[in-house]
Amino acid sequence: MADEEAIPAATVVVMRERGGLPELLMVERASAMSFAGGALVFPGGRVDPGDLALADLHGGDLHENAARIAAIRETLEEAGVAIGLAPAGRMLAMRERLYAGEPMGELLKEAGAALALDALVPFARWLPRGVPHKVFDTRFYLARAPDNAEPKVDGNENVRVFWASARAVLAMADRGEAHIIFPTRRNLERLALFARFDDAVADARAHPIRPITPWVETRGEVEHLCIPDDLGYPVSAQRLDEAIRA
Repeated sequence: MADEEAIPAATVVVMRERGGLPELLMVERASAMSFAGGALVFPGGRVDPGDLALADLHGGDLHENAARIAAIRETLEEAGVAIGLAPAGRMLAMRERLYAGEPMGELLKEAGAALALDALVPFARWLPRGVPHKVFDTRFYLARAPDNAEPKVDGNENVRVFWASARAVLAMADRGEAHIIFPTRRNLERLALFARFDDAVADARAHPIRPITPWVETRGEVEHLCIPDDLGYPVSAQRLDEAIRA
């Protein structure tokens, strides 16, 4: 599939600090979803035409801004958490209208709110190919959780939203209590390295961000699914059979 056929998407790692390990906002997708059905993921989704139209009003990199807007919109729609919005209160009250398809730009005007795109920090970009589903070109961002954020399921695309440390989510998957796809596992392993949100931001800024397209490589007669080893990930290869089963 050619690059131009990849679907632009965005996702955001919302992180809160409560005195122990940082906790991440996780979403369990409904099992009926065609992509990552039943898996734990970070909130996010595809960039839609409304995101592009709104991004065009902000200047700068159109596609970068549209991805950040999509991440903000999807987090509000899917999890009921307002990041990248100032002030956020009235936009939270408009969640259902946004989910129903009302243009975000119009709702922002009605709420007297504005986008705070700088609240999202670029973390990674994944572009898997040769996969049995639609190809997504997904930009990952970091965002600090707003105070007293209370996530709520949307009742359609997801069945559960919760806070947990990266290590806790990995442990759930290892015990067979949760399903996570290859990119999510690699990102959780990387996020598990950080004791604070600021540490994650510093790491993100210390590494280049370029599209990660995993490839299959034979190591010791065993096929592994691999990613580049210079982008900050502590694990850059996993046995292919294990990756597929996960």
